[in-house]
Amino acid sequence: MTIQQLFKTAPVTTLLLVSFIGLFIMQVLTGVDANNPSTEALLKWGANALPYTMQEQPWRLVSSAFLHIGLMHLLFNGFAMYFFGQVAEPMFGSAKFLALFLLSAIGGNLLNSYVTWQSLLDGTGQPGLSAGASGGIMGIGAALLIAALFKISVNGMVLNLKSLIFIMGINLVYGFAVPGIDNAGHIGGAITGLIIALAFAIAYRQRLAVALQNAAVYQNQNLHSYQTTYIYQPPSVDSYSTHQATDLDITDSRSDDAYTQSNTGTDAGSDINTVHANSIPPKTPIKPSFIWQLLPWLAMLLISIGFVWWWQDIHYQILQVLKAIE
Repeated sequence: MTIQQLFKTAPVTTLLLVSFIGLFIMQVLTGVDANNPSTEALLKWGANALPYTMQEQPWRLVSSAFLHIGLMHLLFNGFAMYFFGQVAEPMFGSAKFLALFLLSAIGGNLLNSYVTWQSLLDGTGQPGLSAGASGGIMGIGAALLIAALFKISVNGMVLNLKSLIFIMGINLVYGFAVPGIDNAGHIGGAITGLIIALAFAIAYRQRLAVALQNAAVYQNQNLHSYQTTYIYQPPSVDSYSTHQATDLDITDSRSDDAYTQSNTGTDAGSDINTVHANSIPPKTPIKPSFIWQLLPWLAMLLISIGFVWWWQDIHYQILQVLKAIE
């Protein structure tokens, strides 16, 4: 798929990839090592670090999702975003896809900060930093898992659930097997993506049920209209001829009068039956409740509020510890 095709199919995915690559190029041009950037350089460019993120720089929860630690890290996440994004964005819509990525990245960074803070309190860890789009990408992958579970299709194709489980499993196992991987960020992003995708899936099921119900009503209306028109046909020519044959002894004038009256009655009956066939009012299509269209956004709003509360809770705990030390 060319860049033009990708931008047409998934514009947000394309812009995210461009931002990842563009930020990396800017780092290299300013003297940052492309393969092994220093801690100072990563902090300068927006990496997630507990002492900074949880005090006066919460914007690092977002900025760190666009920053990558070396070229291989960028390539790995770039390919993952490319393959997941071109499927997920058309399925969920560009605006919801962007919100899904950002909230999953924030959720992963918050869980990373929480785990780091708890390990410091227990005396089993030390402050570190994290960066990369993997938290957001894991959220997208988890959302695709839910889409496959609920059999949500994109362009007429249903995702393969087993393949997605295999891919997500490899990522999680790789994170635990290789040192230096932000497992908390991956897990936090995946959990966030699962919760958001559940709201998508429930809303999708409700809209699908309404669409199927409307299709069934429309089909029944067409069938009923056809059957009514067929049953109430006017008398045939053969029935008129039989009636005329039984009245051969009547005079020509009376026969003509009878013919005229019979025709008049037939036309009147035909008009009445036509009115009867067309008098069945069509049922108004059922519209899905507006709440189902808002449900994904409401879920993301609640998650955002929960993230703000979580950040404030960790921030408050750090302040309390610092006061106690002083």
